Formats: sequence, structure tokens, C-alpha cells
Amino acid sequence: MKHTRRRGDASAEDLFPAGKHFNPSHDRRFSFRGHAGPFGLNRSAWLLAVLTILAGCAGKKGGPPPVPVIVGKSAVQPEPLSLNVVGTVEPIEAVAVKAQVGGVVTQVNFIEGQDVSAGQLLFQIDPRSFQAALNAATAQMSRDSSQAANAEIQATRYSDLVQKDYVTQEQFDAVRTQAEALKATVRMDEAAVEQARLNLGWASIAAPISGRTGSLLVKKGNIVRANDLPLVVINQIRPIRVSFAVAENQLPLVRKYAASKPLEVHVKTSRTDGRPEAMGRLGFIDNEVDASTGTFNMKAVFPNEDSSLWPGQFVDVELVLAVEPHALTVPAGAVVTGQDGTFVFVVGSDNKAEKRPVKVNRTLDAITVIDEGLKAGETVVTDGQMRLVPGATVEIKSGAPKHGSAR
Repeated sequence: MKHTRRRGDASAEDLFPAGKHFNPSHDRRFSFRGHAGPFGLNRSAWLLAVLTILAGCAGKKGGPPPVPVIVGKSAVQPEPLSLNVVGTVEPIEAVAVKAQVGGVVTQVNFIEGQDVSAGQLLFQIDPRSFQAALNAATAQMSRDSSQAANAEIQATRYSDLVQKDYVTQEQFDAVRTQAEALKATVRMDEAAVEQARLNLGWASIAAPISGRTGSLLVKKGNIVRANDLPLVVINQIRPIRVSFAVAENQLPLVRKYAASKPLEVHVKTSRTDGRPEAMGRLGFIDNEVDASTGTFNMKAVFPNEDSSLWPGQFVDVELVLAVEPHALTVPAGAVVTGQDGTFVFVVGSDNKAEKRPVKVNRTLDAITVIDEGLKAGETVVTDGQMRLVPGATVEIKSGAPKHGSAR
């Protein structure tokens, strides 16, 4: 739709021609001598409108808004000097229970996955054949014992007769030899009785160690053979051991601190709170470095009273070598790595952010130890650094933590 300008309407080109300066006193269109201007305004109203517009434009000129951040405090506190690696939980003792005699399994006296004690009856193999063998061996020994006793009496009698020349020396030697042979037979019978008694005892299979049973591999009614497949595997859970490897360049440091006292070892699994799940003591340092990996193995023992550690589990291991009593620490989130190295943003009393290069010693969990660049009690930004530039004004979020967490 085409618009037409009515008589009396003024455009921007009509009011302010190109190349000309605006001067109301020389332009008849803006003559304020007793009549209204082109917009129906007198001179005072026109000037007021112009000043208001200029003031509004000036008010729009201001700095960027403050950057919302979360802050923490640098603090001096005890901090452990430790090595952090990944380890594997393993039982101190693990036994694959096997049958030592063959037969039919008549009883299974536990549930798979159950904790058992050393000496507790697990399986019963049909004992009747073993009992019969024991009875036969006992009877054989009784018979041979009687014969041996009679032969001993005969030998004693012939000993007196040979001295009186009533029998020859040859006859005496034969009687004596027979008595000794029967004594040896009795000893063989005693061994047979003992073996039969062992077989009868092995028909009752007991737990050799205290621990937790695994899957039941042989069910009731199955026939087992001596020293064949395992019936069940028992792993010792309490106490338990954690095995881990450390780089060979740390060996002198470990030996230095381990020579004076038993080293403390902390482990944790996938729990999100970051707290150690168990604490133990270093119990073993391998006597050689693995040439293929450049590491040496160590093992720590844990009481594991709450059974929080499980065989085969991967855990985060912290080997505590010593405790630094006066370490300067900040929350780990405060340290940023850039092209020029590591730095933190320090918030001053004027709420301005200052970029401060720092030298990091080590980071453990949510705490970073700083060697250079900070002093205790300074406020550092722990969240929101991506929007910060040096000198920017910050706004600390309401309810944000003011101090770094301490151990």
C-alpha cells in the first residue's frame, strides 16, 4: 500500500538536509517566535525532549555485569604424601575343595555363597564301603598279632633249648625268623588299618579354612572320584589382601619410609562420596622389579570386618608415605591448566578477579597442594572460571561454600 505524505508532514531529509548544520534560529521551520514547532511543541518542550533522549542514550553506556562464581579458601593443613594407583583385591587363602576318596555324595551341608568355619562339615560321601574296609583291616591285624605273639613265645622257648643242645641252631634261627616276620606283618596291618581309618574320615569333607563358599559344583547324589574336579571353592574374606604395582622410580621413596614404620594403605571403590572404604597396612614388597612393565608389586592386608572388599575387585589404592603437617591447600576445582601453565583466579576485597600463576605439588581427591603462588586465607574461584578474565567483577553465589574442604 502506497503512503502519501500529507501537506505539513516533515521528513528527516526536510528537517535536516544533508550537508547543512541544524540551527533553529536560522531555519524558519523551527522558528519558535510565539508559535508551535513542526511537531506541535513549543521551544521549552522541544529542548526538554531532546535532553531526555540524550540522557537515555548516555545511561545505556555501562560495564559488563558481574560474573557469578563459587569460591573457596586456601588453607594450611596436614596433608598426606602418598602414591595413588589401581589395585586388585585378592584372598589371602583360597582353597578348591576336592574329594580324596571316591563315592556317592549323600549330603551337602551348606548353601552356596554361605560363610563357613574351618572344620565345618561340607560334604558326606557314602561311608559304608570305607567302614567295611576298616573292619577288615582291623580283623587282619588282630589275627596277625596273635600269630606274632605265638611266634615270639616259640622263639623264647627255642632260645633255652638251643643252649642245652636240645635243638639245633638252625631250628632256633628258623623260629626266630618266623617271629620277626610276623612282627613285620603286624606293623603292615597297623598301616592298613590307619589307611582305612583315613579313607573313612575323608568320606566326611570339612572346610579347611574359614571363608565364603562359591558356586556348588557337585550336587547331592553325584559320584565323585578322588582328586578330580573341585566340589566348591572357598575364599578367605576376613582378613583380605590388596595387590598393587608401583613404578620402579618410586622404589627408593617407598623403601625409605617403609624402613621406619609400617605404611598405611587406604582403598576405595566406586562410592561417590570419596571416603576410604578400608584402611590397612603394607605387608609385602616384592624382591624384584618386573622388567616387562617397569613396576614392582606390593600387597597390603585389611581386616575387612564389614566385608566391603571382595576378591577380584578393582580398587583405588592410596599408599600413605608420610603426612606433611603444614601444606598450603586449595580445592582441586580452583586450579586451571592453560597454555602458560597452571593458575587460579583470586578474588580480592573489591570483588575483582586476579589471575595468579601457581606451582602445583600434588592433587589428592578434592584437595590440591600448592608450592608457590598463594598465601593462606586467600579467596579462590572454584567454579565459573570459564567466564572470567583478569580484572572482571565477580558475584559470589548465595550459599556457595566459602572454604575449601579439609582432611
